[in-house]
Amino acid sequence: MNEITGDFDAGGLRVGVVVSTFNEVVTAGLLSGALGALAEAGAKDPTVVRVAGSFELPVVALGLAEAGYDCIVALGAVVKGETDHYEHVAAQAAAGLRQVAVSTGVPVGFGVLTARRLEQARERSQPGPGNKGAEAAEAAVRAAMALRRVRGRRARSRVAGWRFSDRH
Repeated sequence: MNEITGDFDAGGLRVGVVVSTFNEVVTAGLLSGALGALAEAGAKDPTVVRVAGSFELPVVALGLAEAGYDCIVALGAVVKGETDHYEHVAAQAAAGLRQVAVSTGVPVGFGVLTARRLEQARERSQPGPGNKGAEAAEAAVRAAMALRRVRGRRARSRVAGWRFSDRH
């Protein structure tokens, strides 16, 4: 059996973080957790892009993938309100981020909280174990490192013009 895992080592990765400013009381905690985890993994100067809401996360994540980033961390908070808007935004953000990852081959760590109450989202964005921003950052880095092993060091992503071979 040949088993491949991704190390939590971002030292040689270009990491992009896209974060929603809507529900900033929550997303600020997610961003802090993600940046702390990335620092722990050795990421050098991750790029942070702020967008209005979770619905805008996929298009900016796509832009980061197209710009050659090795992995992306997407952070947002969608809290249920009085209307069905919550379901639509959450579903489209998730579907869009999945599509970015699958179509580009660039891992996207999913740190978009969906909660019925603001207190639930706040709990999941607090410092320490259980911070979903930190978990999303770790997932993105580990996936990027696993893909490097699968593809070989030279191959990066289809978006950046690289092929899944070592002809370059």
